[in-house]
Amino acid sequence: MTIDPRDFADRIAHLVQKIPDDPEITRAADLFTKALTAGGVIQAFGSGHSEAVAMEIAGRAGGLVPTNRLALRDIVLYGDAPRSELDRYDLERDPAIARTLLDLAPVQRHDLFVIISNSGVNGVVVELATLVKERGHDLIAITSRAHGEAAASRHPSGRKLTDLADVVLDNHAPYGDAVLPLPGGGATGAVSTITSALLAQLVVTQTVRNLLEAGEVPPVYLSANVPEGDEHNLRLEARYAGRIRRGA
Repeated sequence: MTIDPRDFADRIAHLVQKIPDDPEITRAADLFTKALTAGGVIQAFGSGHSEAVAMEIAGRAGGLVPTNRLALRDIVLYGDAPRSELDRYDLERDPAIARTLLDLAPVQRHDLFVIISNSGVNGVVVELATLVKERGHDLIAITSRAHGEAAASRHPSGRKLTDLADVVLDNHAPYGDAVLPLPGGGATGAVSTITSALLAQLVVTQTVRNLLEAGEVPPVYLSANVPEGDEHNLRLEARYAGRIRRGA
């Protein structure tokens, strides 16, 4: 058996063509638009490699300014947990961490949540989704339906992220994420970060389109590495002072 990186590229190319046809992208963008029009902020959370997708949503060039990224390390950066907590192998499986994260976050009534998790079954993810819905927020999930359906929940309720979200965006990653089988078992070539980032960007760009069609000026970041980028970005960020964090 030979591993050919071009096979991986072909798989990605196929998904890049397929994913934009998902009608859930429009539904997600409509929720984004509703939240922003009401003065809300988009709160994005992902642990492990899924944090990379949260970074696609919160605080990058071409993206929306009223966005905030939540991360497991917030319990240390903004709370009183010791640094050693972040070394726990099971941190993202501990439901109790979700309440701490949410209580430390600068959340307001009209904020919308995006939770990114390829499996959608770990304790923090399911508990955070549960709390978000209990507090009346709209919730969008970016996940793999294939993996989530094949995996057991690690939350005491037995629920999964897909059971709680208002909109589910399927990244089409297979169970186990990687797509190129290896001799003797296992696989290489994970797809979820690429396809989830595509979904995130499709929702953002559709939201920008919605705002333009409504006659509004979308609050969009410029690259900090172009002339006047810093001035433009700081001016927009000032509108959301205390509500968006751009730390580590």
